Amino acid sequence: MSDSLPLIVGLGEALYDLLPAGPALGGAPLNAAVQAHQLGNHAVVASRIGRDALGQALLDDLAGRGMDTSFIQRDLHAPTGTVKITLRDGEPEYDITRGAAWDRLAWEEPIAGLAKRCDAVCFGTLGQRLEPAQSTIRQFVTAASQAVRLFDVNLRQDDFSAELLEAGCRAASIVKMNEAELATVAPLLGLAQAEPIPALMERFKLGLFVLTRGKDGTALHTADSITLGQAARFATEPDADSVGAGDACSAAVLHGTVRRWPLQQTADLANRLGAFVASRHGPTPILPADLLANGNN
Repeated sequence: MSDSLPLIVGLGEALYDLLPAGPALGGAPLNAAVQAHQLGNHAVVASRIGRDALGQALLDDLAGRGMDTSFIQRDLHAPTGTVKITLRDGEPEYDITRGAAWDRLAWEEPIAGLAKRCDAVCFGTLGQRLEPAQSTIRQFVTAASQAVRLFDVNLRQDDFSAELLEAGCRAASIVKMNEAELATVAPLLGLAQAEPIPALMERFKLGLFVLTRGKDGTALHTADSITLGQAARFATEPDADSVGAGDACSAAVLHGTVRRWPLQQTADLANRLGAFVASRHGPTPILPADLLANGNN
C-alpha cells in the first residue's frame, strides 16, 4: 500500500452482523474503513477480536479485500462480537452481544503509533460502552490531533450517555448522526430544540456536522452553509437491507475531507455510496466501477 495514500482508521467495534440472509462483516468503524479502502485510501481497522473461528473469518475477509489487519488485536478470553439483526420493513433492529472482544481494546504501541500518523479516524458511541475500550478510544482520538476526527453517533440499545456524547463531540472535528439520533441527543446535551445543529456546532467548535436523512440523503452543515447531496437511486436486490448505509456516508465524508473536496462533491458521493449500500445485502458490498471512478475524481 502506497504511503502517499491518506491513512484512514476505523476505530472501535469489529464484529459480525447476523442478518436474516446470513452473517456479514459489521461494526460501524469497520464498515467505514472497508468502504474508505475501496475508495482508494489506505484504510485500516483498529479493534479487537477473539481467537475463534469468527475472528479468523473476519481477518481473512479483510485480508481478501487487500486490507492491512495488523492493528486488530486478538483476545484469548473474549469472543469476536456479534449483532443479531432483525429487519422490519427493511429497517434494522439490533440485539448486540455483551462481553465481546472489542470491549477489551487495549492501548498498545501499534495503536498509539497509528494515532500519531493517521490522516483521519472514525469512532463512535458503541465502541466506548465499556472499559478499557472507552479509555483506549479516547486516548487515540486525543493523540490524533493532526487528523480529521469523525464522531459517528450510533445510539444502540442503552449503550450511551450524556457524558459519552459530550466527550465524543468535544474530541471531534466532525460529528455525524441521523435525524432520530439528533432528536435524542439534543435534549441530553441541553441544546436548543429550535436550532440544535448550529447550537451543537458552536458549542463544540465543529468544522462540519453531517446529518443523514435516510432516503432523503445527506446534509453537510458548516457554520454558514448547508449542502445537500444530489439524490441517488439504485436497483434494489431482493435481500437488500439498509445496514451500513450510514457508515458508507462516513467513508465518503472522510474521503472528501482528507482530499479537501468541495462540500457538494463530498455530499454527492455520500449519497451515491449510501444509496448503493442500502440497495444491497450487508454493509460492505463490493462497489461498482462507476461509483469508484466518481470517488476518485
